[in-house]
Amino acid sequence: MATNPPPTLVLSALNGRAHSVREWLTTFHLLFVAVGTRGPSEWIIPTARRVLYDYEQANCRVAWLVAGEAGDARRLLGKTDGDLVFLDPELTAVKAFGLSTLPAIVHLGIDGTVVNAVEGWDPPAWRALTVELSRQVGWNRPRLPDPKDPGPFKGAPLPARAG
Repeated sequence: MATNPPPTLVLSALNGRAHSVREWLTTFHLLFVAVGTRGPSEWIIPTARRVLYDYEQANCRVAWLVAGEAGDARRLLGKTDGDLVFLDPELTAVKAFGLSTLPAIVHLGIDGTVVNAVEGWDPPAWRALTVELSRQVGWNRPRLPDPKDPGPFKGAPLPARAG
């Protein structure tokens, strides 16, 4: 079950920027998809990319949270130009958000609280998350599920260590 992270939790980006959750949320909500480096997380990348890109112009910061190193993120996501990608090789952030299964989608409100989170790929639950996010930021929600999306799956439990 997702939990509110400490506001001092530092999220380190692939481009080298590192800021606390409080600093990442100075202006916008944060929507991120947390992914492992293998297995079920790989199946959701096209769907998650579409959802994140749909919110890029909304009053919402979008990001990936990769439970791994920079090389893992590049292999998993491919081209990341312009994407905000947080790296979490020790699973510190994933655990601070209370996640136990990846992939997961998390909507973090501007006040630093988890508004909603869904672990695994549960299309109706992802749709409910995006409906509420869209309502809060005044934006159109993405189509979920899309005919090209994979079938529902539970995801994979966190490894003892990323990578």
